[in-house]
Amino acid sequence: MSDLEAQIAALDNWERRGDRLYKQFRFADFVSAFGWMAQMALVAERMNHHPEWSNVYNRVEVELTTHDSGGISERDVALAHAMDRAAAKLCD
Repeated sequence: MSDLEAQIAALDNWERRGDRLYKQFRFADFVSAFGWMAQMALVAERMNHHPEWSNVYNRVEVELTTHDSGGISERDVALAHAMDRAAAKLCD
């Protein structure tokens, strides 16, 4: 197993879907979900690494991939960890 594969396997409840990492986050309500997205938008911008995501009420579905490398990279893993840390305080 490569180092990247080990990092992916260590992620909490993220699924590998082809060349992407996927996770659905559930929050208490729309405001919590949207607030988390705003917080993550700032983190993603600092990383210059932007998620593909959608929001319906209290749910946010996230897909991470690195288009420049044609698949999942360490940047995706780093953003996934940041998302998990921020969501830990807000998710149901």
